[in-house]
Amino acid sequence: MSCRFSRQMLYLHRCWGSFCRRIVTLSTGKQHLLSLQTCPVSGRSFSIAATASVFTLLLLSQRHRLYEAALISSTRGHSSSTVSSSSGQSSSNTEHREKLQEMSKPVISDKLKTAKEEAVWGLFVADSVAMPVHWYYDPRDIKKDYGKWLQGYVAPNGKHPSSILRLSAVDGSGRGSNVSENSIIGNVILHDKLKYWTGGSSNNHYHQGMAAGDNTLNAVMALHELKTINRFDPDLVKPERDVRGAVLEEYVKFMTTPGTHNDTYAESFHRSFFRDWVNKGKPTLPSELLEFAENRSKQMMQERPDHQLAVVGSLVPAIPWIIRNAHRSEKDCAQNTVDFVKLTHPVPSLIPFIECYSRLLHSVINGRDLKSEIMAVLGHSILGGPGNRDRILFISSEIEQIPKGSEERLKQYQKVIATLGSACYIEGALNSMLFLALQFHDDFEAGVLTNANCGGENCHRGAALGALLAAAAANRGSGVPNKFKEGLNSLRSEIQKVVAEMNQ
Repeated sequence: MSCRFSRQMLYLHRCWGSFCRRIVTLSTGKQHLLSLQTCPVSGRSFSIAATASVFTLLLLSQRHRLYEAALISSTRGHSSSTVSSSSGQSSSNTEHREKLQEMSKPVISDKLKTAKEEAVWGLFVADSVAMPVHWYYDPRDIKKDYGKWLQGYVAPNGKHPSSILRLSAVDGSGRGSNVSENSIIGNVILHDKLKYWTGGSSNNHYHQGMAAGDNTLNAVMALHELKTINRFDPDLVKPERDVRGAVLEEYVKFMTTPGTHNDTYAESFHRSFFRDWVNKGKPTLPSELLEFAENRSKQMMQERPDHQLAVVGSLVPAIPWIIRNAHRSEKDCAQNTVDFVKLTHPVPSLIPFIECYSRLLHSVINGRDLKSEIMAVLGHSILGGPGNRDRILFISSEIEQIPKGSEERLKQYQKVIATLGSACYIEGALNSMLFLALQFHDDFEAGVLTNANCGGENCHRGAALGALLAAAAANRGSGVPNKFKEGLNSLRSEIQKVVAEMNQ
């Protein structure tokens, strides 16, 4: 990272205090006097255009300070939250709350229906575009392996330049387990894929053998969630706990049935869930699965956390619950989403991030401006507070000086994502996703392609980004371009059916 822009970012990270900002509130948040002084960065000051960008974005962030206060109030220690993350919450309390939510079939506006539909498409498109270069942590390998930066759907190469698939545990979370006749991979899930986890090659691709336009396993899981929700509760009136039971039943069925998907890799949360499921006698009925998952969640939320589960991949199975609850209040939507994710990703530190994303996507699906909402979220304490927002605004103003669509600009995006967090862990990944959403709040195609070409954990980061950008596009009267919808491969017809049934 020796280029001029990278040195500036490093300088900023270390010396942000030297970039002086004084904001004086003259009344109750309605008027602001900003006096902004710049210090030289690498021997020069901001350009007038860059300073103007900072003025504009800071003013925007100040207008949304009240909204930010309404978001989750949890700190990095997750001491409190407007949704319940307590593993000790009784089933009777949960059932009572959900019964209060029961109602006759809701009347959903055409505008909301369209935003929900496009958010679904956005999830699958962004995941699939990024799939061939998933976990490319050196973005230069993308151009090296595929001849150019990705411009659409392509099939993955058989080999991956930085694969650690062979190091991944085959019988649970994380790494470092030995293959046995009882291994989860090969015996319980991913029945014909064990050879890629244990074979002689050290660089097998994580999505071995998939075709252009195919989707990764977490996206397939999200599709099954949406299908089950449509089938089990088409009128959106049943208690959430009952729906969770039906979704878990379908999840276990499709994951343990050979041939239901064509992916090679399963994240730690899948392997951990099915290891414990086997140890508990392989329950299959919805009531049994709910009891198993709730007891497991309660226990794991009180134990030493498994940090392999506190990852951005958790947002993918969360999105169907946000879409299901989009017509409800923001708080109820976030709570119902958290209640499901706790069953698959029972890690206390993850809960505030799930709530934060749930509220954001809910707001955008319901017509709020994506850029304005991101400005509020970026200053949240779980992401580092106002200093984090100021840092990202500074970086954004610098990037604005580089021509849009240029390779130089793409390379700066790649460096920013590497700095904010290109791996799977939730805080860095969410910061990176929000940065991309801010940059491409009005350009779905450019946002999805840039996300893919930034590498790292771009599939699951991309799914969360794609849902946001697509919902925002719907609010502007457009949506996901048809070429991306038509280019999806194995899931396209099922997605078409899901969105049609969802909007009946």
